[in-house]
This record gives sequence, structure tokens and C-alpha cells, in this order.
Amino acid sequence: MATAGQQELSAVVSELGLDHQNKATIGRLLNHGGLGHVEEGADGRMSATIRITEDELTYSPSILVMPHGGELEIEFLNDDRNTHCAIVPSNGDYQWIWLPNHSRGKVNINLDGPGYYWYSSNVGNDEGRGLMGAIVVMGDVPDEAKLDRPPQPRP
Repeated sequence: MATAGQQELSAVVSELGLDHQNKATIGRLLNHGGLGHVEEGADGRMSATIRITEDELTYSPSILVMPHGGELEIEFLNDDRNTHCAIVPSNGDYQWIWLPNHSRGKVNINLDGPGYYWYSSNVGNDEGRGLMGAIVVMGDVPDEAKLDRPPQPRP
């Protein structure tokens, strides 16, 4: 019988299409703090909350899905007894936020193209690799950015 955590992990891996041969490895690389979706307001702005839970050394969710490119406000909550940070990509640049223990803070980023965007904590060693997460921006690349190759199978 699968545990609730295994069922959640299975749903994360399946939703991203990683449960088939030759799929992306994002589901195997991240510590699984779960999968979250951004909320999109009536004005088109997107927002999300990411929590650093106590003694787990993970962002929760560690995989954040945006339905399309655009502006995103992320609120980070550090519920841990240790200080962390977040370095988050934003159209080729990065936003960095310091998160002392039991604090919160916000970053505003812009990710205008589909793809996987990695974010992490570069403070301390956190069990040998630091906290890691990914923002997955859904969508298709513009025609001018597509490679000249045969059509690829899609899930």
C-alpha cells in the first residue's frame, strides 16, 4: 500500500510527464517538497508562496508551475530554525533574498519563456548541496526559437 507521501510524489512525477521512458529528469533531481501551481489574479499577475519547513532542508513546494510566462511574485516563508536565502532567476538575471530564521520576504521576477528555471539557497551547505527548487513555465517556444528538427513526441 502506498503512503500519502508516495502518492503525492507519484502525482507530481505524473503531472510533469516524468513517469515514462526518456522524459526529463527534473522529478529525479529535486528533493521532493511537492508540486505547486501559481495563482493568477484578474489583473494577470501571478503569485505563489514557498515555505522552508523546519528541519526538512527543502522548499515546499520545490517544483512551482506557471501556466505561461510573465511576472511572478513569490513570497518565501522560512519556518526553519536556521537562516536560508533564495536566489531566483528573472529573465537572465537573478533576484536574491535573505531569509533569517522565522522570517518572510518577497521577490518579483519575470520569466517570459517556457522552460525549467532553477532556484536555490547559496547560504551554508545544507546537507551537502543546499536547498533546490524549480519553476516550470509551461507553453511552447515561439516559432523563431524552435530548432530545425523533426517533430518530437509530446505527452
